[in-house]
Amino acid sequence: MGGAVSAGEDNDDLIDNLKEAQYIRTDRVEQAFRAIDRGDYYLEGYRDNAYKDLAWKHGNIHLSAPCIYSEVMEALKLQQGLSFLNLGSGTGYLSTMVGLIIGPFGVNHGVELHKDVVEYAKERLEEFIKNSDSFDKFEFCEPNFVVGNCLEISSDSHQYDRIYCGAGVQKDHENYMKIMLKVGGILVMPIEDQLTQITRTGQSSWESKNILAVSFAPLVQQSRTDGSKPDAVVLPPLSVRSLQDLARIYIRRTLRNLINEEELSKGPVQRAPQKRKRRRCRRRRISTYVFVGNQLIPQPMESEEDERIEEESKEEEQEKDSVEPAKVEEPQVNLLREKILNLPLPESLKAYLLYYRKK
Repeated sequence: MGGAVSAGEDNDDLIDNLKEAQYIRTDRVEQAFRAIDRGDYYLEGYRDNAYKDLAWKHGNIHLSAPCIYSEVMEALKLQQGLSFLNLGSGTGYLSTMVGLIIGPFGVNHGVELHKDVVEYAKERLEEFIKNSDSFDKFEFCEPNFVVGNCLEISSDSHQYDRIYCGAGVQKDHENYMKIMLKVGGILVMPIEDQLTQITRTGQSSWESKNILAVSFAPLVQQSRTDGSKPDAVVLPPLSVRSLQDLARIYIRRTLRNLINEEELSKGPVQRAPQKRKRRRCRRRRISTYVFVGNQLIPQPMESEEDERIEEESKEEEQEKDSVEPAKVEEPQVNLLREKILNLPLPESLKAYLLYYRKK
């Protein structure tokens, strides 16, 4: 599934294409997509395909096409402080983007059938927290992944504001999914080859809307040869943050706000102009024929289109000559990190405020 938009050269190029095709329509979704490099969730040797609008699978590891994820993110209508459940959480790519929007006072849980995929998701999450500059630009709700079958969640589990299921749901399981949703909440899942948005409007009322035609592998139903029932999946508990953790969140928020004020006082940042994409045209030649003696000889002749293309080529050359040589971009400075390192605090406390990040 995918291929709806052109392939990008890098993550930003892919997001530009998704925006142009109207799959990404809101600023907060765009910011989350730009903050998380899709290529970081591919295995080494497969990154060449990361910025194509295509699904990718290797063993149990799977990523849906970017156009699917962007439609899901838009349909969930995420806000700060919401609780989110990802059924079939996979690599954690979607859950990490969600965490950037719902913030530190949200809830971010994922259930994944395969233990090796949960381990892979945890590795990708740790890499993001420790090494990505995007982590310092957002307030983050860290995903919590558990191993288990999405169809075996304990009946006394809490409900969520937002739910996404990343596998095909049969009609028989539709109500099972709906019950986990809070009143006013939104559930997005594929049913009968349609990505569907379901809003719970009351205790026993829902509104449904088809978003996109899709093709997903169905949810796996576990069965045991001895006829016994599979173990119930226990979701992570809803925990309250410690005072120490709350202090870290608010100190970082205060410093980030201070940085934003300082940057605004400097005036608008001048950005390099975007490269103008030109449509490639094929030159056409018109041949006429003239008689020389008794021979018919072809005589090439310039068409009006040829003349127009030549004029455009000359204009393009003139533009290239007039453009100043591009300046080498300086590496971006992590301003929040600098602020924390300059605080008059013990090194151990600075390390805690930095989440023990090395850079």
